[in-house]
Amino acid sequence: MNPWELAQARPGAAFTVTFDGRPVEALPGQTVAAALWAAGVTSWRSTRGAGRPRGVFCGIGVCFDCLVTVNDRANQRACLVPVRPGDVIRTQEGTGRDDD
Repeated sequence: MNPWELAQARPGAAFTVTFDGRPVEALPGQTVAAALWAAGVTSWRSTRGAGRPRGVFCGIGVCFDCLVTVNDRANQRACLVPVRPGDVIRTQEGTGRDDD
């Protein structure tokens, strides 16, 4: 059975955001992490030292592994930030600061 049917969910109309320059479809109420996961993206940050890929780890905003840059604002926790129509989401390198 379809998960939407199980939950009797009626999501609003899909909209588009961009991730690293490519369009990604999102639904109202999704977080940035949920929209990226639904689009098949599982990593959107690299660690400062070794450049290791990171995405969602805890999913509740505690671990900071899912940091992403949203609308030129670095260090946004993708698991907590609601996605909005037109958002520009970018992979974050290290701490997301220009001086790193």
